Amino acid sequence: MNDKEFELNDIVMMKKPHPCGENRWQVIRVGADIRIKCLKCDRSVLMPRSEFVRKMKKNLTKLEQSK
Repeated sequence: MNDKEFELNDIVMMKKPHPCGENRWQVIRVGADIRIKCLKCDRSVLMPRSEFVRKMKKNLTKLEQSK
């Protein structure tokens, strides 16, 4: 299975942590742009899909479901 697959409301880990120290994010918008929300401080970031796929490390929701 590819870790780069994601859907709405999945929890993903990014390569670099947010300035608050958290690196787990929830996907809250999927389309040409992806919006993710930090699970610690609730800030959201909007980025192009290509940038998101490049910066995403793994999908934690899919890993938990496959166990």
